Amino acid sequence: MSRHDIPGKKMAYQKVNADQRAPGHSQYLDNDDLQATALDLEWDMEKELEEPGFDQFRLDRAENQNLENSETADLNLDSIQPATSPKGRFQRLQEESEYVTRYTRSAPKSNPCNFCRLSKMLCTAIILFIFGILIGYYAHKNCPSNATSSGTLDLQLYQEIIKTIQAEDIKNSFRNLIQLYKSEDDVEISKKIKTHWTSLGLEDVQFVNYSVLLSLPGPSPSSVTLSGSGQCFHPNGQPCSEEARKHGSQDLLYSYAAYSAKGTLEGEVIDVGYGKADDLKRIKKMKNTTNQIALLKLGKLPLLYKLSLLEKAGFGGVLLYIDPCDLPKTTNLSYDTFMVSLNPGGDPSTPGYPSVDGSFRQNRSDLTSLLVQPISASLVAKLISSPQDRTKNGVCSPLELPNNEERIVNMQVQTVTKFKTVTNVVGYLKGLTSPDRYVIVGSHHHTAYSYNGQEWASSTAIITAFIRALMLRVKRGWRPDRTIVFCSWGGTTFGNIGSYEWGEEFKKVLQRNVVAYVSLHSPIRGNSSLYSVSSPSLQQLVAEKSNFNCSRRAHCPGTNVSSVQIRGDADYFINHLGVPTVQFAYEDIKALQSPSFLSEALFLKRATKIEEMDPFFNLHETITKLSGEVILQIANEPVLPFNALDIALEVQNNLKGDQLNPHQLLALASRLRESAQVFQSDEMRPANDPKERAPIRVRMLNDILQDMEKSFLVEQVPPGFYRNILYHVDEKTSQFSILLEALEHCKSLPSNKTLQEALSEVLNSINSAQVYFKAGLDVFENVLVGKN
Repeated sequence: MSRHDIPGKKMAYQKVNADQRAPGHSQYLDNDDLQATALDLEWDMEKELEEPGFDQFRLDRAENQNLENSETADLNLDSIQPATSPKGRFQRLQEESEYVTRYTRSAPKSNPCNFCRLSKMLCTAIILFIFGILIGYYAHKNCPSNATSSGTLDLQLYQEIIKTIQAEDIKNSFRNLIQLYKSEDDVEISKKIKTHWTSLGLEDVQFVNYSVLLSLPGPSPSSVTLSGSGQCFHPNGQPCSEEARKHGSQDLLYSYAAYSAKGTLEGEVIDVGYGKADDLKRIKKMKNTTNQIALLKLGKLPLLYKLSLLEKAGFGGVLLYIDPCDLPKTTNLSYDTFMVSLNPGGDPSTPGYPSVDGSFRQNRSDLTSLLVQPISASLVAKLISSPQDRTKNGVCSPLELPNNEERIVNMQVQTVTKFKTVTNVVGYLKGLTSPDRYVIVGSHHHTAYSYNGQEWASSTAIITAFIRALMLRVKRGWRPDRTIVFCSWGGTTFGNIGSYEWGEEFKKVLQRNVVAYVSLHSPIRGNSSLYSVSSPSLQQLVAEKSNFNCSRRAHCPGTNVSSVQIRGDADYFINHLGVPTVQFAYEDIKALQSPSFLSEALFLKRATKIEEMDPFFNLHETITKLSGEVILQIANEPVLPFNALDIALEVQNNLKGDQLNPHQLLALASRLRESAQVFQSDEMRPANDPKERAPIRVRMLNDILQDMEKSFLVEQVPPGFYRNILYHVDEKTSQFSILLEALEHCKSLPSNKTLQEALSEVLNSINSAQVYFKAGLDVFENVLVGKN
């Protein structure tokens, strides 16, 4: 009997009295003896539920049921944990007539049984029993275990897939990819990836090409010249000589800011520190900043945001560097050059729409009016006449230009912009029961004309290793419930161009169908600490996997999973689609303690030490297995493993200790938490009861779960800040980033308009999420239950 056949039933977990039984079963359920028998049967079925294989369906916070004190025939569903077997206790009693006839009390026999008849019956039963065992044995032997539905896939099968991932395979794949560096473009690498994925059995692997505008190094290195002495320096601090140019031509050329303005500028160097709003307010009171050159440290805030402040302050150029005091003591990058991209995402010539044939191309070769040039710390030391070693008694002194000294320099920035083809490799593993729901797994490959780092090879080797392990099981007949889409993106170093263009082209489909994004961007950045980033709705799942798989030889931060802004191709999915996202990576502990956003710098030499950090590729293997388990669970669980309540708790935490805390925000956050709690207990708990696991109910529930974070996408944010306000700028702050920035910005403005706008954005997001959960509850109550 379906739920529609039970009149007057408000919710699946409400009390059901004896006089409210379904009419089709009233002749049995009204019988006092049967009611007593039914309560006895609950103990037998409870034992069945405790068998291995059923525990995985239980909710962690569900209360243990206690039937010992039941003295009435009324079945109170409020006090009972939802049934978790494929056939629940109450479902069996109400839906299967066999249970009624099987357990109704038989009438006492009036005639004694004949001994011979009993013997014949006993022998017949034994023969039938043995015959049944034989049939069952051979049937089980002839039916392969992989023929089972993916809906019954358990942890054992996950582990069977994961255990085939081996560090040696990842190392061989990594080394083969590195050999492709000699190619002048990324066509050879893309072909290699496609061929390899296809050979592994991945279906429907295809190229997706886009013609995009790239900002490339100029024909000769940029330079900085001291006007007083006439000394000329390259970005790495070496004198502008032919010998230095030949010795480090590759490094010198790729020390540039992609999409910076081009030309020559002479001006006074003004030290602006990290370029925060209060620093600029103080500096503008002391000096004229118009067309001057800012000496800017990378870190603490997004680079695009700091450049926007400098642009508003009237600066004409920026010398960008990383202070040695912000780096681990074991890292010496004094002479190292680096690259940054000033592109917020996608092809600059087609902002907000895909670069397909016929698209209008805008002239946006420069994304800022500033001339931006990355330079080494050793060059900064020469500009400010300071010794390079500034460590005394173990204490590092930051690089600073004295206020009473004036430095006039001439900076020359040379870059060129050209239209080039960026290639994405996309492969699909179609889902069995929900092929229109996608779990996207993203890595990136080397892009033509970009710096020759190696982290892309780690990323590609890891995604390939998981595909290999997965397809071994697929070839034996298994298939995930949801479609898994494997993507190797191009153009990542120029501003995640490949993923943005693909996302913009298929935006309508992705908005409706994408369930989650698992990022494999730059997975090995160190070798001491497992670093996990995830959306609030997935933090519980990520924490469980991190704790279980924590490597013994690495320091693991336990359940310290955060939602912070990360680099890489997950950007589009987080900020434009509101897709729950996961990323695992290894980092150095000291690097985690450094200012945030230092990873915006792409070092040429530093990126070539992957095998030094992980010589046996054990860390690569761990990242692959961790990511693989998360992918499998999201792709196969009947109910998506997302946590609605964690989003509400994240919102409340973001308002704690805030200097603002208006009453409206706190009240809305409280209502959001209440709605999320009701949704979690009233909808997700029954969905884990097979009695309530009707396909339409599960589908509606999953639709609500996958769209939870879309409410927190806002339209207007400062440059470099995430549109998804659930993400923080760093791990040290827990408040909403746009509120903190607006509060800081208002210190230098006479009006608090910016602050009021940010408050409105946050308030509307929280209200939208609360309404979303409430509407979900109303749909379940009014549409699925009680409508005849």
